Amino acid sequence: MYYLIRETLEECTLEDCRSHEAPYVAVLSPQEWQEEKPDFDMGIDFEPTTKHIHNTKAEVNYDSLTGTFAIPNRRDFDKEEWHFAFAMDEKGIVFIDEDGYAAHLIRRVMRAKKWHMPCLERFLYDFLEQIIYRDLSILEGYERELDQIETAIQEGEAEEHLIRVNEIRGELRDLRIHYDQLIDLGQELEENENGFFKEENVRYFHLFTNRMARLYDSATSLRDYTMQVRDLYQAQLDIKQNRIMTVLTVVTTIFMPLTLIAGWYGMNFRYMPELDSPFGYPVVIGVSLAIAIVSLIFFKKKKWL
Repeated sequence: MYYLIRETLEECTLEDCRSHEAPYVAVLSPQEWQEEKPDFDMGIDFEPTTKHIHNTKAEVNYDSLTGTFAIPNRRDFDKEEWHFAFAMDEKGIVFIDEDGYAAHLIRRVMRAKKWHMPCLERFLYDFLEQIIYRDLSILEGYERELDQIETAIQEGEAEEHLIRVNEIRGELRDLRIHYDQLIDLGQELEENENGFFKEENVRYFHLFTNRMARLYDSATSLRDYTMQVRDLYQAQLDIKQNRIMTVLTVVTTIFMPLTLIAGWYGMNFRYMPELDSPFGYPVVIGVSLAIAIVSLIFFKKKKWL
């Protein structure tokens, strides 16, 4: 797939790309890249590869810029990341894409963008924007979900939500790492070490880097929020345990004097006068009830029950 950057991305042939009438965009498979690499005439020191891609980065060559993209799957973070590589100089950019995700992003750019002043820098900006176009709504969704979980925890429905809090925390960690790498990529493009970009157009990369910094800060704040929710869950759990311990302590305190009475009169000494008294049994019952009632009233006044 070959495109020229004009008012929109226009499909073209390899020969059109080599004519340099306009900046070009190419999407090739790894095999096609190996076959057609000499046609693009890039001075590449670090050969881009789609194998063993672990992060998003850019590397400056003598006369080109190469790098890789590792993009988390926003629909399911447990699935494998989208991977592709790129090679670029002042004439255009080639995406080396085995999964088809770069081609998908480019089709979205074609449908959504039309430029008054087409240039390679503006295409790169819009391409990078397509990577994160849903992320703000994703982060807002996380915030709403955490608010709901916090309310549920305060209402005592905590157990089933803690697993989801941990999942959100892990997903936010992945996004933060991704944003941090995109910030580094944007700064590398903004540096313009090889002079591929016009100075007046470098501002696009500055805009992108600033936006990534805001998303990174939002993800960091939400990750801190997950820690607060976990702390709230732990606090609610401690409160429940304290209530249980309070009830057990109160019950134990009430029955301690009753146990003493039972133990005292269970000794069965021969000359214990209460054993022969006809009122001994009802008196002990009355004393036991009085102790229990007085203890309950006392604990109620102290608000221990």
